Amino acid sequence: MIIVGTRPEIIKMAPLVRAFKKRNLPFVFVHCGQHYDYNMSQQFIEELGLPRPDYGFKFRAQSQGLQTARILALAESVVKKVKPRNVLVEGDTNGTLACALATVKLNVPVGHVEAGLRSFDLRMPEEHNRRLVDHLSAYLFAPTEVAKANLIKENVWGKIRVTGNTVIDAVAQHIQLAREKSTIMNRIRFKHFALVTAHRAENVDDPVVLENFVEAFTHSPIPIVYPIHPRSLLRLRQQKKLRKLSRSSNVQLLPPVGYFDFLTLMKSCDLIITDSGGIQEEATAPMIRKPVLVTRLSTERPEAVTAGFAEVVGVESKRLLSAIKRILDERHKMPTNSPYGDGKAAEKIVEFLVCEGAT
Repeated sequence: MIIVGTRPEIIKMAPLVRAFKKRNLPFVFVHCGQHYDYNMSQQFIEELGLPRPDYGFKFRAQSQGLQTARILALAESVVKKVKPRNVLVEGDTNGTLACALATVKLNVPVGHVEAGLRSFDLRMPEEHNRRLVDHLSAYLFAPTEVAKANLIKENVWGKIRVTGNTVIDAVAQHIQLAREKSTIMNRIRFKHFALVTAHRAENVDDPVVLENFVEAFTHSPIPIVYPIHPRSLLRLRQQKKLRKLSRSSNVQLLPPVGYFDFLTLMKSCDLIITDSGGIQEEATAPMIRKPVLVTRLSTERPEAVTAGFAEVVGVESKRLLSAIKRILDERHKMPTNSPYGDGKAAEKIVEFLVCEGAT
């Protein structure tokens, strides 16, 4: 059983779905419903040519606890009904934790794709989730040696394999389709721009951080293109910051965009400013290779920093503006190889499962 629930999970599990189909291995595809907004989930499933989920849930939850509990109950019912030999989950969302917990309670092995990532920042709900899932999992597919070392230090019980990250597979598989199908650049009014994403709770739920972001984006030395996450849009409205951002001649706000459009924006921009984990990885793909400023206090992707792709700049506007200017002035050549693998992570995961008799 392959379970997804958010846009990044759909993208990162797409290569696994294809790898299973390529080898004619049976699987059940499940959408756990964490992203109920069409633009944040089903759009990506259709765009990537993935099969319609065999089981899918749609609901609204008012808190993280209620969301996790609801997904846990729904996942339990599906695992009971299907009786899979193993369940694959990805990443560090509430849905990932809920599905993993429901699965192990039914004595079914869990495989964790993208295991071993650590920010060591317990303010982040994702840090709680990824740690717990790693200790629940029978199979741990670590994207890098750093992630493997984290798992060994924590004495996890499951079997660890370093596979690379399936997000590099995804970029390699989709970049040509993005070139052919995306028309997003017809809508962008800037020739040179920085691509922005900002959605993490510890950022956009904090009025001070949100104010710093608005200040930095409106005064950036390079124009900003910002596909805005529904959570961020809500917080900007609540804090009465949306008008300032939307009226700035330096900022172009977009609704959530599809994967092909986003790949095209990453390929076309001068730099990326993000609090996303997955985008830190995507930016290192040989077809993208863009500098990334990480608007957080820490990152669970230190490999991107060590390799020279990313820099953690925090959330203060002055520091962010200074970093933007420095990146634009330096314009240094980006590394050639990604620290997250060779684009064959999904094949390695499936081969391991076959050898283990887990398919």
